[in-house]
Amino acid sequence: MREFSSPALTDGSVGGLADSVYDTADRDPGLVQLSRRQDGDWLPVTALRFRDEVLALAKGLLTRGVRYGDRVAVMSTTRYEWALFDYALWSIGAISVPVYPTAAAEQVRWILAETQAVACVVEHEDHAMTVGAVCDALPDLTGIWQLDQDCVAELVADGRGVPDSLVHRQRLGVTPDTVATVIYTSGTTGRPKGCLLTHGNFAGAADALLAGWGEVFQDTGGVPPATLIFLPLAHVYGRMVQVAAFRGGIRIGHHGQLGTDTLLPALATFRSTFLHAVPYIFEKIYQRAREAAELDGRLELFEQAVEVATTWAAAREQRGLGRGPGPSPALRIRHAAYDRLVYSRLRGVLGGRVRSVMCGGSSLSRDLGLFFAGAGMTVYEGYGLTETSAAITANPAGKPSFGTVGRPVPGASVAIGEDGEVWVRGPGVFGGYLNHPQCTADALYDGWLATGDIGSLDGDGYLTITGRKKELIITSSGKNLAPSALEERVRAHPLVAQCLVVGDDRPYVAALITLDAQALAHWLKVRGREQLDIWAALSDGELHAEIQRAVAAANTTVSRAESIRAFRLLPREFSLDDGLLTPSLKLRRHAIADHYAADIEELYHG
Repeated sequence: MREFSSPALTDGSVGGLADSVYDTADRDPGLVQLSRRQDGDWLPVTALRFRDEVLALAKGLLTRGVRYGDRVAVMSTTRYEWALFDYALWSIGAISVPVYPTAAAEQVRWILAETQAVACVVEHEDHAMTVGAVCDALPDLTGIWQLDQDCVAELVADGRGVPDSLVHRQRLGVTPDTVATVIYTSGTTGRPKGCLLTHGNFAGAADALLAGWGEVFQDTGGVPPATLIFLPLAHVYGRMVQVAAFRGGIRIGHHGQLGTDTLLPALATFRSTFLHAVPYIFEKIYQRAREAAELDGRLELFEQAVEVATTWAAAREQRGLGRGPGPSPALRIRHAAYDRLVYSRLRGVLGGRVRSVMCGGSSLSRDLGLFFAGAGMTVYEGYGLTETSAAITANPAGKPSFGTVGRPVPGASVAIGEDGEVWVRGPGVFGGYLNHPQCTADALYDGWLATGDIGSLDGDGYLTITGRKKELIITSSGKNLAPSALEERVRAHPLVAQCLVVGDDRPYVAALITLDAQALAHWLKVRGREQLDIWAALSDGELHAEIQRAVAAANTTVSRAESIRAFRLLPREFSLDDGLLTPSLKLRRHAIADHYAADIEELYHG
């Protein structure tokens, strides 16, 4: 087994996660810890005010019967109140249970029943109705609190007579080994399982992030560090970003939608100094920038700028890794010219201050990572699971190797098993699954977690993920294929939104492909063609030929036995709402295969 470790840079945490909120308020009460959006403006929230709001809500929870060790579910998009409830619950030793806001009634019933949640915080009436529909099967549930009905104010009012000391007594009883949250896995290959993550898991992972990348977060040209959280807080990545920000004194804001139509205006006004994101965001930003350039008649200029940015970033990458001298003088001159013409505008879309981005959740193509680095925004791609409290590896500050997910974070180790499986250990690795001792035993061995992912380590300890063990496709002829790399190459085409490769126990490999509606409209417009509805587009010969070229380009990187021999265009994208994507926007392969079983059959028998 090949292994690579990174030394710890912190001594380990004491106490619970809520302590940082109280300690910061005592130490620096005027520090602007959050910005809360109201009527289009970002209003400052100091550390003292946030502490007082958390304390008041914690007292209200006590009056409603929430006790140390109780579990309370939160079903909401990313918003300010998420932070309030997390830290109020942790202040009294209670456990938060995130529920994704688009979860179906049966999913909600399963999570609330298994965790024996005593209450559920919901965002609006639709969520309340979803929970209410399964209440009869939830004997432990005693309350449903609705955010848009101002449940926070009601709880605060209820707790006014509770002494502060009662909350502090509960808080001081929390240790690093106390469970902080139960987060359910994304369920890409089976039924989601609840991961028991402790205060020490979250604190250890957050402190490793702050220790290893503190210079990245603080290098803001004199501007206090700030980041807008738009990742789902029902997912471990978003929660970890929030915890790290509170522990590191970094100002945060919240935005509840991943769609670029609302996200980009929010980023422009909030003006983050760094971001945490998923590859989907960068793919969309790049695609929209390219489309805008094409409509303005500046596509050739844009493509030249892309080439220069990619070349410049690759040269800097090699210098950072000790393998080259860096960009040549001529390349630096060209890069400076395109910075004025193109790159500065791209940075302006994100508010103008972003220089670094931590990226995870799925793979980011090497070329896209190089382009954004060349445009002045270095993307530090990382890798992690719910079971590892988010990132267990990340590209080192100042030494990214694009196309990899980096090296172990401080205090963590990565090893590759004989079968290529990635094993990890570190402060963020969880203690087990709720009510699933056999699954826990199968996943954990002597402090190591078997991730289920396939990967490799290079000589410098950089990890590359090539697929998941359970996602390997074996054709009827016995050919093994990890589908993710091939899917990524098909998705590189601007018209393609998603691609799912199929072929297990089949004579050849095929694919289901969805189209990006906005990219399709742009494609038709620049060709002077009338807009088509999606059903007309699916039978359009010119469009099929364009997608066939994308498939053919992807096929050039694999053998004939691994190549896509047939594909089908689908009428709509896979989405969270229809249960075909995980909260981190990964494909739910089994769910998609079941949903489109007839289409897959026609790929082989049509």
